[in-house]
Amino acid sequence: MLIPLILSGGSGTRLWPISRRNMPKQFLELAGQGTLFQQTIARTRQLPQVAAPIVVASEDHRFLAAEQLLEAGIEDGTLVLEPVARNTAPAIALGALEAIKRDPDALLLVLPADHMIGDTQAFATAVEQALPLAIDGWLATFGIRPDRAETGFGYIRRSEALGAHGFRVERFVEKPDLATAQGYLADGKHDWNSGMFLFKAARYLEELEQHAPAMLATVRTAYASAHADLDFVRVDKEAFAKVPDDSIDYAVMEKTTRAAVIPVSCAWSDIGSWSALWLAGERDAEGNLREGDTLVVDTHNSLLRSHERHLIATVGVDNLVVVTTPDATLVAHRDAAQDVKKIVEQLKAAGRSEHSFHRVVHRPWGSYDSLEAGERFQVKRIAVKPGASLSLQKHHHRAEHWIVVSGTAEVTCDDKVFLLGENQSTYIPLGSKHRLRNPGKVSLELIEVQSGSYLGEDDIVRFDDVYGRA
Repeated sequence: MLIPLILSGGSGTRLWPISRRNMPKQFLELAGQGTLFQQTIARTRQLPQVAAPIVVASEDHRFLAAEQLLEAGIEDGTLVLEPVARNTAPAIALGALEAIKRDPDALLLVLPADHMIGDTQAFATAVEQALPLAIDGWLATFGIRPDRAETGFGYIRRSEALGAHGFRVERFVEKPDLATAQGYLADGKHDWNSGMFLFKAARYLEELEQHAPAMLATVRTAYASAHADLDFVRVDKEAFAKVPDDSIDYAVMEKTTRAAVIPVSCAWSDIGSWSALWLAGERDAEGNLREGDTLVVDTHNSLLRSHERHLIATVGVDNLVVVTTPDATLVAHRDAAQDVKKIVEQLKAAGRSEHSFHRVVHRPWGSYDSLEAGERFQVKRIAVKPGASLSLQKHHHRAEHWIVVSGTAEVTCDDKVFLLGENQSTYIPLGSKHRLRNPGKVSLELIEVQSGSYLGEDDIVRFDDVYGRA
């Protein structure tokens, strides 16, 4: 059984302000059709006799991953939740343990959820070429044939041939300086380290047992206490927090004697920065990648990405990245795009929210857009999906006014339950138990005006929640 294992725990800080902690890059539509996560799922469906995927995702992103799986037509996938981030080696171990429950001889195709691949047929061919090695007990990785001297990737040096298409891995190489990268490009013996793998689930656990036994033991303990919750497999948080943090490269691949590499040219990109997205995108005659409402004069080799209601106009500039969102604008030199993460670090240090949340925040029931805020008041536009319901809750520090813009709202306020239609409104007093539900077949949209001494999202006491939130 060939089981795709999709690793979806990344944060994508270098793609701020589009990518944020609650909506990282893998769940965004950055290029092509669908999100990067959905594109990854779609590639696996082109492989012969492939099983439903296993997704290892952050607990914070569980509803995003579940919704995007359904949108991609996957109803029988497995979502394993990481309660805390512990890097790729433990995440793959969780996936391997889950896969062995399905099939003791399962083959795992390990794929990060945030990569782009332009030539899906070449990728599928490489997977088929790697299958004999994986069946024979090798831990196969996919090396991307370099087309430039890239200093932002690790490299793999090939040794002797293994069969018709693979090679033994001589060594893994850290990100090089420019002169070294130019040498790698010239010698033809080095490939970019893609972070994609194919091996038997049991073989990976054997290698982890040999090279990182403490990690495997703690992962097994955490997984043994896992339980099903809605559509998710929840791993024990206290136990998983004790798992050592390490990547598969350091924990296993650099130590095993059975590492193989399959070279492939498939128009691959890890979309690790705005520069990488510029390289992967379709640029105009002046070398500009433009999305949204943009006007340019004497502008070259730049990436311009505008929010839908925000015009970007540039005059006489080259090699820039300009990205707007409703609450933030990034302007960077394209060569410095890797340093965008330093802005995120400053936002964290200042206790600001722009590194975590967009102005539009997605929830399992829909979304809300924070339109305006001031002292003792806040205005939000709330959208509730058909049939969806917010939790039964109350607030200690704020009252709320709801005005229906479109659709139908079923309102619970203390012991009353009633319907509101378009242009109707109601008042939720401070301390009242209340719930908002959309009983209709179209989206419910309303304006919420909050007023009170404290308006934070943590002023919620939930009494009943269909999504299992505390």
